Amino acid sequence: MIAYLDLPSGISGDMFLSCLVDAGWEISRLQEVIDALKLPEPCKVEATRVMRKGIGATHVDVQVPDTHQHRHLHHIEKIINGSDLSASVKAKSIAVFTRLATAEAKVHGSTIQKVHFHEVGALDAIIDIVGTCAGLEALGITQLYASPVPLGWGWVNCDHGQMPVPAPATLELVAAASVPTRQSPGGGELVTPTGAALIAELAQFRQAPMKPVKLGTGTGTRDPEWPNVARLLIGEALDAGGIVEIATNIDDMNPQLYAPVMDKLLSAGALDCWLVPVQMKKGRPGIVLHVLAKSAGEQKLAAMILRETTTLGVRVTPVTRHEAGRDFRTVVTAFGEVQLKLKLVDGKIIGATPEFEDCRKLADAKGVAVKDVIEAAGAEGRKLA
Repeated sequence: MIAYLDLPSGISGDMFLSCLVDAGWEISRLQEVIDALKLPEPCKVEATRVMRKGIGATHVDVQVPDTHQHRHLHHIEKIINGSDLSASVKAKSIAVFTRLATAEAKVHGSTIQKVHFHEVGALDAIIDIVGTCAGLEALGITQLYASPVPLGWGWVNCDHGQMPVPAPATLELVAAASVPTRQSPGGGELVTPTGAALIAELAQFRQAPMKPVKLGTGTGTRDPEWPNVARLLIGEALDAGGIVEIATNIDDMNPQLYAPVMDKLLSAGALDCWLVPVQMKKGRPGIVLHVLAKSAGEQKLAAMILRETTTLGVRVTPVTRHEAGRDFRTVVTAFGEVQLKLKLVDGKIIGATPEFEDCRKLADAKGVAVKDVIEAAGAEGRKLA
């Protein structure tokens, strides 16, 4: 299953939990996750059905003791790793907190080992993050997509005093992950650091083709002049069906690396991969790497090119491809059996190409020229047309 998180009014940890519960994750299961964390203080959750400007939504209230203990990343990792939750939930939760720590450290001029969490290290934030990761797994959501987010404006009070909205950590998280933004419906803190860390770590910011099967609508505690809701659409992934060409110009990479890169791309699902020599700026010789792929594999293959080559960016162009039909047939020649690749148009065979490796092996075994085997197999192929 995949899911699309629509965020017309931003996102916070409790809004994300509320979407998951509204989509069918039982609140008792969330309580079991909390109990599994063995938190130092008793914590409870309660789900309430509310209205937000005419839209029905679920609000999950995370009830924690009024304490202000500050925790470092290693404290939170110890809590999560000490639970009996799945390895996947643990890993994703720690990844979200590590992303948070990185942002906080940059904002405060510290390191992820030394920075201490304030609000985001509180028990409710731990429940929000671990609960969201557990809820996604429980609902069978293997890939999350999300819309652009509205950041809001104004000021917010926190442990450091009065801060501008978006909060510094939120803005750092959004910038570091290149989270797309949209116009805000109004002022106030619409995206919290916890919400920003969750979507930055877990989501891709685009819509993917799906067959919807359920919808979860969640809300936070605020009830402003607009519907303060987030909506989680869950469904079955559909093949995007389209074809794209991914291309990039490279003029500073060791030529020995192109072959292994192309092998990896083809193994990862590329339909085709080729190189074209070009002359680039300042007269330097260069190479254009082209990859043909299904639209569904665009993100994966583009990321692989960025990791495996020296390029700083790729171009993606939708293309239309018309294909002849294909089939295979084995024919018997004077030298032995050879497999033919048949080309079909309107169901009719209009071409037959001998498999080269079959011909080479027979030529070696019979002590004849490869071209003689290819010619013999081709003659048998022409009889099929």
